[in-house]
Amino acid sequence: MAPAPEGIVQSRATRLIVLDRDGVINHDSPEFIKSPDEWRPIPGSLEAIARLNHAGYRVVVATNQSGVGRGLLDFSTLAAIHDRMHRELAHAGGRVDAIFYCPHTAESRCECRKPKAGMLREIGLRFNVELSGVGVVGDGLRDLQAAESVGAQPMLVLTGKGEKTLREGGFPKNTMIFPDLAFVASALLVAE
Repeated sequence: MAPAPEGIVQSRATRLIVLDRDGVINHDSPEFIKSPDEWRPIPGSLEAIARLNHAGYRVVVATNQSGVGRGLLDFSTLAAIHDRMHRELAHAGGRVDAIFYCPHTAESRCECRKPKAGMLREIGLRFNVELSGVGVVGDGLRDLQAAESVGAQPMLVLTGKGEKTLREGGFPKNTMIFPDLAFVASALLVAE
């Protein structure tokens, strides 16, 4: 196999990957994921996270959840959705180390909603990690723009809105493109 592209190799001490949730780990919905029953993993995503965990990666989720701000779900329902994700990940032998989310709508002009970098900066601070070169995986332009703004490595998956994002273009020039999260994990693990 070919060596992994430059920019995704990290030292063992700082191995971190940041994932968007909807469209990367689980199927997305234009109606928002509003209950634990609506949360369905994308085939291979949970196993990909487990493979990353077993290779020493800390996996963190950074997700816009404006459904909370729109009143489509409350914080306890969002917690229940994340509990389901944690349980299904544990069943697959994996885990996420933290979930960061922005509950605000676009109109709020907050600093945490992607494409702004507030969530990513907070992840860097909490994990005491320089984000330069850290993989940030998303299916939307906002994810990739947020990654670029902190010097992280933007990674586009073609699940969720990914194919639409690819067609529309305008994403950072150094964006790496993968069919899904399982291919991201394989690329990272081949680099070892």
